[in-house]
Amino acid sequence: MRIVAKAPCRVDLAGGTLDIWPLYLYHPGSVTVNFAVDLYAGCSVSTRRDKRIVLRSLDLDAQETFPSLEALRASRTYILPLHAHLLRFFYPRTGLNIETTSRAPAGAGLAGSSTMIIALASALERLTGAHHGKERLRAIAQDIEAQIIRVPTGCQDYYPALYGGVSAIELAPGAIRRIGISVDADELNERVVLVYTGEPRRSGINNWEVTKAHIGGDQRVHRNFDRIAEIAQAMRDALERANWAEAGRLLWEEWNHRRRNAPGITTPLIDALAAKARRRGAMGAKVCGAGGGGCVVFLVEHGAKSRVAACAESLGAKVIPVRMAPHGVSVGVLSQ
Repeated sequence: MRIVAKAPCRVDLAGGTLDIWPLYLYHPGSVTVNFAVDLYAGCSVSTRRDKRIVLRSLDLDAQETFPSLEALRASRTYILPLHAHLLRFFYPRTGLNIETTSRAPAGAGLAGSSTMIIALASALERLTGAHHGKERLRAIAQDIEAQIIRVPTGCQDYYPALYGGVSAIELAPGAIRRIGISVDADELNERVVLVYTGEPRRSGINNWEVTKAHIGGDQRVHRNFDRIAEIAQAMRDALERANWAEAGRLLWEEWNHRRRNAPGITTPLIDALAAKARRRGAMGAKVCGAGGGGCVVFLVEHGAKSRVAACAESLGAKVIPVRMAPHGVSVGVLSQ
């Protein structure tokens, strides 16, 4: 049996970091707004006639092999921890070849690792006959990623990979709920410019520093997130009303508050990109993910997409063509 799966990465627009428990509990009405893009993480899982476990990551150019699943479970370190931790959880009763690949640049802030976990977990769920369902699969993926990066993780990254489209992720005591936002895909695609700064960042570290400051009673950070929570609610409303000018303005405001939370969230290149693109038709900009490098997303005036893209390239950033991905993870079973 050979199972293939792929899932879309995401771009976040407002309310990031609030999705890390327990931060949203301190900001009533918290919501995170994001959308799926057609940069996919994918995997192939093939059964073997022997007990060997062969793991490969094409984008990382890495491989490791274990004589059996028991040997993998007994190991204390892994070259490919994402693959290994998922196998430890799903515990398939057969030897496997697993191969993964991702179109998102490393450290881009597009939830590449979270998306890969959803793709591979979905394939292993099909292989083992488990029936967890999407929300349970989200919780499994989130917990496994926290085991890998060894700091708390948020929930927002898994929803675009599971559902696609544009999402409002409502964060409330005892309940997390994903609500789809109906947005004209062509209009969104015309107004989004995504650029990669070439500076990979470690989102887990940035988010953990901010989380520690918040939990530790830093009132400046708390006030920033009060406002970020309000901005995210307004962003949801602006997208529902297709008010792109307001969405752009809110994107700027969200970023201006977010960059104050900790040193290193912004960089000189990111600041230069935001300032120059604004003069070329960008209505708003922010770093994707936790900041410190990676990708910057722009919402632009109608007809300004090429100007903003050229502006970014003139500063040395790489434009990544993306479109909104309307569907989440897909899984197929092939005979060998």
